Amino acid sequence: MKDALSGSDDHVRLLDLCGLLLCTACAILIHGYHPFVEDAEIYVPGIKQTLQPWLYPYNSAFFTSHARLTLFPNLIAASVRITHLPVEWVLLGWHFASIFMLLLGCWHIGRLCFPTREARWGGVALVASLLTIPVAGTALYILDQYVNTRSLSAPAVLFIVVNILERKLVRATLWGLATALIHPLMVVFGVSYAVVLWFVQKRGTDHRYVTAAALFPLSLFPAVTPAYRHVLDSRSYFFLLRWEWYEWVGIFAPLMLLWWFSRLARRRALRVMESVCKSLIWFGILFFFVAVVITIPPQLANLAELQPMRSLLLIYISLFVIGGGWLQQSFLKKSWWRWVLLFAPLAGGMWFAQRQLFPATPHIEWPGHASTNEWVQAFDWIRQNTPNDAYFALDPGHMEMAGEDQHGFRAIAERSMLADRIKDSGAVTMFPALAEAWESQQVAQRGWDNFQMSDFERLRREYGVNWVIVSHAAVLDECPYRSQHLAVCRID
Repeated sequence: MKDALSGSDDHVRLLDLCGLLLCTACAILIHGYHPFVEDAEIYVPGIKQTLQPWLYPYNSAFFTSHARLTLFPNLIAASVRITHLPVEWVLLGWHFASIFMLLLGCWHIGRLCFPTREARWGGVALVASLLTIPVAGTALYILDQYVNTRSLSAPAVLFIVVNILERKLVRATLWGLATALIHPLMVVFGVSYAVVLWFVQKRGTDHRYVTAAALFPLSLFPAVTPAYRHVLDSRSYFFLLRWEWYEWVGIFAPLMLLWWFSRLARRRALRVMESVCKSLIWFGILFFFVAVVITIPPQLANLAELQPMRSLLLIYISLFVIGGGWLQQSFLKKSWWRWVLLFAPLAGGMWFAQRQLFPATPHIEWPGHASTNEWVQAFDWIRQNTPNDAYFALDPGHMEMAGEDQHGFRAIAERSMLADRIKDSGAVTMFPALAEAWESQQVAQRGWDNFQMSDFERLRREYGVNWVIVSHAAVLDECPYRSQHLAVCRID
């Protein structure tokens, strides 16, 4: 931790730490907090099953496949056991800590690139304001509205970069190992960039070394089946040639800005910034090349799960750190009203965008507070009133339904369910062995909106499903929970 809190020629003062804590709190207020949405449906069940192994007796492979490759659920579960706090509070604590560490890493990169503290804060403030900005067409944010493996791996990658810049290879290696234990895929990008940066600093832009670093990920070859190919095709962001024009702009515009920043850095003799910008350009171009190679020949579709364009995450973070520093030096300076003029509308716009993403849910879902979301209320009732071995079926596209706001059933209800079409298909893209089971369960749930009693009985016979969540309860009699639009019913 010492290298995270101090640099080779400068230290984080107490006032700096207080400023970072304040920026972290403001970031949560701007971007919101939703502990059980989107990919939390994959990660949170792994945590809860680690704490209570009797949960999820059926169909758990759709989240345990991820859990087995990372220490993330064990880390969060250990935090629960040590602190004796509820899972919800521990998740919030780790979310806060992950944002703080990300901003701390940004502060250190700014320290190495800029000579003034004000410039460093320009980069930190810009990153904090843009945490949930989409990263081109990768389906990623800089940091999500909930804690997950990327929340911890992104700061760790920044500290790899910081230690490479400071020539502290042992510490960089330790951060790399920590990243690998949390996110085995994202560490590939972190290590690849570290190698590119090292050779740019040592050998200029020697193409042989830089290319070798970028091609490092081409070592994994998952099997391809028709079912797996069907799932891959549902993820357009896996295939570069299916990106929209504005997503292509999101690839090259940052590289052009970095080229401009590198020229400015050379004029002002900011050698570290120049090296960072040049290495990011090479890093981006070479992973773009890898993405094109994977996209064009159909026989290389088995490499799509590597998602080489996720390399843009590191490029975007670094770009905002450097761009924020230049904004401070050229426009913001030490004028408080200029800072307000820039960041107030920027933060307000990001807050507004988040409210549009989760319109039926409070902006911050505080632990222990009863939710006003109808779906979350139903999931909470299920957790409190159904047996642990209950096996549920619900609309396989429920996470995209109006009012559901991407909340995960398993994460909140703590019950098993048949595979859904949204998040479980994401697990299939990473673990092709799940493809056949996923497709079979999708076929079994086809036409959900028109299901009759015979269809629910078929699910019980074929899969053992004994509970359902429906929006049309007329065909079912035993429905101990009803709300305005939903009913939780038992199949006997």
